[in-house]
Amino acid sequence: MKVKKAILPVAGFGTRLLPASKSIPKEMITVVDRPAIDYVVQEAVEAGIDTIILVTHPAKQAIENYFDRNAELEALLEKKKKNDLLQQIKQIIPEHVTVVAVRQPEPLGLGHAVLCAEKVIGDDPFVVLLPDVLVDSSDKNNLAQMIEQFEQYQASQIMVENVAAERVDQYGIVRLEEVDGQQSNNILELVEKPPINEAPSTLAVVGRYVFTPQIFKYLHLTPADRSGEIQLTDAMAQLLGEQKIQAFTLKGETYDCGSKIGYIKAIVHYTLKRDDLKAQLMDFLDTIK
Repeated sequence: MKVKKAILPVAGFGTRLLPASKSIPKEMITVVDRPAIDYVVQEAVEAGIDTIILVTHPAKQAIENYFDRNAELEALLEKKKKNDLLQQIKQIIPEHVTVVAVRQPEPLGLGHAVLCAEKVIGDDPFVVLLPDVLVDSSDKNNLAQMIEQFEQYQASQIMVENVAAERVDQYGIVRLEEVDGQQSNNILELVEKPPINEAPSTLAVVGRYVFTPQIFKYLHLTPADRSGEIQLTDAMAQLLGEQKIQAFTLKGETYDCGSKIGYIKAIVHYTLKRDDLKAQLMDFLDTIK
């Protein structure tokens, strides 16, 4: 089956970016001249996704508004003959892409957020993208490659990247199967934030997933953890008992825009990719002692 639907959990309060996220959804904080979530949605659209499901909170209507049409603004830009800006505004969401919003009534974790979108997903395979993680693929869109791998093997996919050993306790970590002394893509174990001396590898989950709809069965069965949250990693560990789950190793860079330093790095990185801004930024950086 083709993968055409994507879930973006955006209901969190973004406490790592306080005080800015007190009144501005963290997903709407700009990286250069676009909200962080725009980069993630464009990544999904480029990978062939045509239905974006925002799992959101009543205080985050700014996200829904951003992806909606603004006839008054468009008329103003047209009147002032600012045609380039007008086209950018109109192309935020292509006509063939639908954006749907569902509410997460309580902050009960990532697994619960995914479960909130179950009725919209139905029996279709789907993607989950964490909206505060920006992925800049070094070659072909990595999400598109994950979807191709899913469609070839009909196995759920998780994007992973190698992290420093001293940082494994900050991530979900996977252990891969070895075949004839070589690591395969097949995941044998998923561990959420293991102690450094107990981590099965340094392969950390990035925040991009492709799932079969069977994950919902295990999300329903997964009990809340000590903090009262339903963890997606716990449901994936149970799904492993029924279906193969594969790892897709990132080919590129990730930026955690949910953290202050990650957000700053993202701004620098994406500014340097802009022909109209790169030289000015480099000139400025040269002045810093």
